[in-house]
Amino acid sequence: MSNPIYLILAVFLLAIVVAWLIYYPVVHYAKRHNIYDNPDARKLQRVPIPVLGGVVVFAGTLAATCTACIFYNCSALVPVGIAMLLMLVVGTWDDIKNLTPQFRLLVEVIVCVALIFVNGYSINDLHGLWGIDTLSPWIAYPLTVLTMVGIINAINLIDGIDGLSSGICIMACGLYGVELFYSHDYVQAVLAMAACGALIPFFIHNVFGERSKMFIGDGGTLMMGVLLAHFVVSILDHNSLCTEWHPEGSDFGMVPFTLAVLIIPVGDTLRVMLMRLMCGHSPFVADKTHLHHAFINYGFHHLETSLMEILLNVGVVGMWWVMYKSHLNQDWQLYVVMAAGVAIVCGLYYMLGRKDRIAKKIEAENQKREDAQ
Repeated sequence: MSNPIYLILAVFLLAIVVAWLIYYPVVHYAKRHNIYDNPDARKLQRVPIPVLGGVVVFAGTLAATCTACIFYNCSALVPVGIAMLLMLVVGTWDDIKNLTPQFRLLVEVIVCVALIFVNGYSINDLHGLWGIDTLSPWIAYPLTVLTMVGIINAINLIDGIDGLSSGICIMACGLYGVELFYSHDYVQAVLAMAACGALIPFFIHNVFGERSKMFIGDGGTLMMGVLLAHFVVSILDHNSLCTEWHPEGSDFGMVPFTLAVLIIPVGDTLRVMLMRLMCGHSPFVADKTHLHHAFINYGFHHLETSLMEILLNVGVVGMWWVMYKSHLNQDWQLYVVMAAGVAIVCGLYYMLGRKDRIAKKIEAENQKREDAQ
């Protein structure tokens, strides 16, 4: 196609159509084979829900991306496609058989290391942040693995209510896709917009469906996590087209931008894991201390909570954009993004939990009075 914007739009629409067409067959397959997410003490649903949403998203993304290969050489996307498939299989296996967190973590590390060496990319450049440009491979490779595994688990751990993980992923794929498109990395932009489109039918059914409701599951969140991690590393790599589009000395803070897009899931995951460690618990033990749990406990519904967290995340990206357009240097862009993240995931969590803490205090005092009588 002479104008790549038409191809991007076509890929986006095709992904929506394919995901919508296969959604019901996948739901029926999950029900027929008893592939459900069952309620327990830490989960918010009250009935078993089919849990193969990741298959829908992967199929829609794959079909649309393969169609784009007619116009562009998409061979560079094969490794990330294989990584997505592997994470989908492992995550779906986890949904069915409940794998140990340690095994899942091992698989994540192996997949991320494989992507780094097959694609030949890493976070090997801070693009002027703190006056640092190129990083040594001894720093770049461990930093890349840590970042990728962190993003994968952040996307996985926010999947606790309807529409949150898929909504965050739609937003993130859209924003990364725009950056990749304007950097003339059309192949990566195609993948981003294909994933964005494939997530939309799932989001609609997940939030508004009654008999058609399905969860994306660990298969879907691990798959989307590795995809978003891939986009972050692709953008920050020294040889990326984004680096050419924003040359050295540019006010565009590439590190602050990539962080701002994922600030809520990454920030909330760091807060939760730190709280677990401070309480002497394993960071991998599931509980109800995420920001979305605080919203739900306060009285908000699932959709209200998801939309508020997504809008807060978009607000941080907007804040970063204002700083960039105001020619604020990259260091301060990062500090403000991090401060906004802390204010939201820590400050808001504390404020929302105040009602619950007061109620528990009153209940304890009433119990003491009853015992005294």
